[in-house]
Amino acid sequence: MPDRRARDAGSRAEGRAARRRQARRGKARIAGTTALALLVLLTAGVGWLYFHFSGNIDTFGADGLSKDRPQASAGGQNVLVIGSDARTGGNDRLGGGRKDDVGRSDTAFLLHVYDDSKHAVAVSFPRDTLVDIPPCKLPDGSWTATRHEAMFNAAFSVGGTAQGNPACTQNTVEKLTGLRVDHTVVVDFKGFSAMTEAVGGVPVCVPKDLYQGDLNPNRGSRGKRIFREGEQTVSGQRALDYVRIRHGIGDGSDIGRIKRQQAFVGSLIKKIKEKGFSPTTLLPLADAATESMTVDEELGTPKKMVDFAMSLKDIDLENTRFVTVPWRYQGSRVAVVHPDADELWADLKADRTLDKDAESPSPKPSVKPVSGKGVEVTVYNGTTTAGLAASAANMLRSHHYTVAGSGNAATQQHTSTVVTHGPGEASRAKDLAALFPGATVEGSDSPGLSVTLGADYRPGQDGDSSQGGGKSARDKGRSAADDPCADLSYG
Repeated sequence: MPDRRARDAGSRAEGRAARRRQARRGKARIAGTTALALLVLLTAGVGWLYFHFSGNIDTFGADGLSKDRPQASAGGQNVLVIGSDARTGGNDRLGGGRKDDVGRSDTAFLLHVYDDSKHAVAVSFPRDTLVDIPPCKLPDGSWTATRHEAMFNAAFSVGGTAQGNPACTQNTVEKLTGLRVDHTVVVDFKGFSAMTEAVGGVPVCVPKDLYQGDLNPNRGSRGKRIFREGEQTVSGQRALDYVRIRHGIGDGSDIGRIKRQQAFVGSLIKKIKEKGFSPTTLLPLADAATESMTVDEELGTPKKMVDFAMSLKDIDLENTRFVTVPWRYQGSRVAVVHPDADELWADLKADRTLDKDAESPSPKPSVKPVSGKGVEVTVYNGTTTAGLAASAANMLRSHHYTVAGSGNAATQQHTSTVVTHGPGEASRAKDLAALFPGATVEGSDSPGLSVTLGADYRPGQDGDSSQGGGKSARDKGRSAADDPCADLSYG
């Protein structure tokens, strides 16, 4: 009996062990099946996302890019970001204007992402900046002639295509900066509006109460209040109105609007970082962005766009900086200030951060303002670039010189600018030459002062630092971590 009971107990134990082994195999099969199913779902999801976002992304061709482009920088990458005010594709409902208007670049900045993936700087270009617009490709395959002393934002519409020919703006930026643009991204009204909604709104600050008449000065009346003074969160149409408004704040210029746009982008970056780089944050944002985005062909796949976005995730808010190209007013327009701008481009090309220079600027010597009151000057264009003599003449008048005449020099192959003076006028010639950095001074037996402009002269060039109106590239600018209410208007 004891032996039989022992055998029965052993049989029951073996049965229980067998059932446990079977259960474990069943669970393993279920777990394996579940994992396989999850893998299939994830793969299918990624495939769906790939095709979904691929269908969203519009690209522009590289055939419109200049054949004479700058060499690649020493490190990092340069991304040109253009905000288009085009009224096509339903954008007229958000910004007014004609439905067939291909638009201009309402805002533009060059984002330099440093090679260490820890720093980034965005350089804004005022839309009224006077620049050379190099040849642009037209829809019929022909190329335009170079435009001199043209407004920066006009480059976006020169090509005359529905996309506004962003290649033309890219060519203009490369010509102006000497930097190779690695990628170009164009966002229209709808895309911008949708992105702000996707993140749940962006915190901003308004310096004073603003009204409908401030957004549209042609309205003829003040209208209703659209923004109250102080901090608030905006999205959609209100976010678009915030970054586009410029009248009624400061001097009503584009310079003041750039300050608010920089603060807005910084606040948007801060909001995304607070929400985290998670699918619930990034997928709606990516969906909103790509639906109204045009990019270069090399950036035109979801993988490349995701790779680029993820390359920004480790950049701290404090190391995300915003500056404006060194500038000054030239009449009602804006001129680039040299050599400050040249130093900025050199820093970016060498992948040097601006922080050290911004925090400890080298003191500049005090310069006595140049005044030509009572002095006559004749201006000659010694190059084949049209319009230089007129530009220099306007600059001289702003310093109270009397321009006795202007025109082309006898020869037009001058590489450098020369100031020529008659007997007893060396001192006046020296003062005059101070307005043309790098110019040489030569004596002559003929009385009077003259300037012969060489290829080194740039429109808007002014060596008198006391006359500057804009921020130097050595200035600190602002970071994405700064108070959104600080330094919001100019004038």
